Amino acid sequence: MKILVVDVGGNNVKLLVTGQKAPRKIPSGPRLSPGRMVAATKKAVADWKFDAVTIGFPGPVKDGRIAAEPVNLGRGWMRFDFRKAFGRPVRVVNDAAMQALGSYRGARELFLGLGTGLGAALVVEGVIQPLEIAHLPYRAGKTYEDFLGKRGYDRMGKKRWRRLVHEIVPRLRHAFQVDEVVLGGGNVKLLKELPPNTRLGANANAFTGGFRLWERRR
Repeated sequence: MKILVVDVGGNNVKLLVTGQKAPRKIPSGPRLSPGRMVAATKKAVADWKFDAVTIGFPGPVKDGRIAAEPVNLGRGWMRFDFRKAFGRPVRVVNDAAMQALGSYRGARELFLGLGTGLGAALVVEGVIQPLEIAHLPYRAGKTYEDFLGKRGYDRMGKKRWRRLVHEIVPRLRHAFQVDEVVLGGGNVKLLKELPPNTRLGANANAFTGGFRLWERRR
C-alpha cells in the first residue's frame, strides 16, 4: 500500500509518498484553509499514485478528528471531510505525534518540535500520546510557545532563545520522567549545543511516522 504523507506546517506543507525520496512542498500560512491545502496537494502530487493519506496536523487531534482550529493557519479544519476531498482513506494525527513516532527508538521519549509553534508528544513503550504543552503558561503571562516558538525567537534573539531552550527542555524531561528528549522542527538548526539527554530529530522522521501509522494499525 502506498501512503501519501501530508505534513502541515506554519510555513510549508511537506509531501512524500511511499517509494519516493525527495519531498515536495506547497506554501502554508495564516490564510491556508483545508480546501486550499487539498487542492494544492493534489496538484503538486498529480504524478504520484497513492492508496491512503496521513495528515500531520499542527493542533489537537482526538480519535482521528481535528479537535480545535489551528492557531497559525486559516479556518474550517474541524468540519472538513478529508476522506471525501482526497477520495482515499485518511488518518489525521497531531504533527508532533507523527514525528515522535518516526523518531522513536524505544523506552520513554519526549518529542518537542521547535518550529512556528511548539509541538509536543510523549511515546512510552511504543504508545503515542500527543501533548498540548505549547499554550500552558510558563512565565510573565507568556506560554511555553511564546518562548520556544518562532515568536519567542523573533522577540528575544538567538542567544537568549538558546538559553531558554537549555532551561526549559531539562525541566520538561524531568517532569515527564523520560529517558530522552528528541528535538525536531525547523528551528533546531539554530541550536549550537543540545541540552543533556537530548538528540536531534530530522524532518524525514515525520514522513517515517506517517508511514508507520498505517503499519501499526493493519
